[in-house]
Amino acid sequence: MIGGVITVVTVIVTRMPTSLTPTPLTLPEELTLPEGTRAEAFTRGRDWLGVVTEDGRLLIFETDGRLRQEVRLVPAAP
Repeated sequence: MIGGVITVVTVIVTRMPTSLTPTPLTLPEELTLPEGTRAEAFTRGRDWLGVVTEDGRLLIFETDGRLRQEVRLVPAAP
């Protein structure tokens, strides 16, 4: 039983660091927002970047910085 526990711990310790190696974060040098727009929040998906603006829009960018889509966010009903 003790040998089994030691084996499991050894496998976890030796395999864990390689599986948790983070992928490098690559971002474009800059994102050009529409005139008069200010960013409120930023997020990153697998193949896109998202910026939430103060005027209630979600701007979806390609990973190279080109604007892909704009979504108007509708406030929740009270």
